Amino acid sequence: MSERLHLPVIEGQATPAEPRRRHPAWIKATLPTKPAFFELRSMVKELELHTVCESASCPNIGECWTRKALTIMILGDICTRSCRFCDVTTGRPKPADPDEPRRVAEMLSRLGLEHTVITCVDRDDLEDFGAAHWAETITRVKAACPQMTLEILAGDFKGKTELVDIVLDADPDVFAHNLETVPRLSRQVRVQASYPRSYKILEHARKRGAVTKTGLMLGLGETIEEVHEVVDQLAGLGVDILTLGQYLAPSKQHLQIERYVHPDEFAALETYALAAGIRHVVAGPLVRSSYHADGQAALVRALRAKHP
Repeated sequence: MSERLHLPVIEGQATPAEPRRRHPAWIKATLPTKPAFFELRSMVKELELHTVCESASCPNIGECWTRKALTIMILGDICTRSCRFCDVTTGRPKPADPDEPRRVAEMLSRLGLEHTVITCVDRDDLEDFGAAHWAETITRVKAACPQMTLEILAGDFKGKTELVDIVLDADPDVFAHNLETVPRLSRQVRVQASYPRSYKILEHARKRGAVTKTGLMLGLGETIEEVHEVVDQLAGLGVDILTLGQYLAPSKQHLQIERYVHPDEFAALETYALAAGIRHVVAGPLVRSSYHADGQAALVRALRAKHP
């Protein structure tokens, strides 16, 4: 599994006499140097698990893993979709590992976390798109870690709400599904995904009483007005938690950055989203969907208490 920390290059700003500036001053990744990082990496390898932190080349891996905050990725490390922003390998996955839920539960039991996030690759090759595997994983984790709150970041299940129900029946504390970008850019960014389908499953999960969460990447060419429209729509659906972060291209083969969004703009968008009715917003250049989620156990319990 990769340990790369991809930070983007600003094209067109280098000259033969001037080194290329790799990113704005406000984007700084923490390099993995402390023992806790390497201890966590060893545990991941020992239990033969995958993490989105490594597979998606997250720039926050040094900071988060030093706090033992990781996002386990289930259903393998090969995705059936080819989203143009993502560094997870696309291809034909192996069959789902029936022992993986047990190992995930063992890993999280060892770590003793207050809150964690589990995500997955898309498995359009499976009849239920991985819903039963999700349910088994959630059930085992909650049995092994009864004091921990569990957030899951799932795919769209092709809009089949009966499959979403299989996952929700296992009682995750947060049901998250990322929109990633604004509707105009969705086909370009997410390729095989559908904005109406994503809205549909978020709305369904919310009506089922789940705490719901989604995230957007900025800097792909969206306008602030388009972001405002999405935020208003999410507030109307009753989505509880929203993350807003800067898109960072994993390589030159991925979608390139249209612009860097200043921290002040993120702060303004956070204010807008809170005023629109989103209950909790995390916004900033290095924010990812699970960034600092490990500290949100009390928030999640409070949100669950407010839901029917």
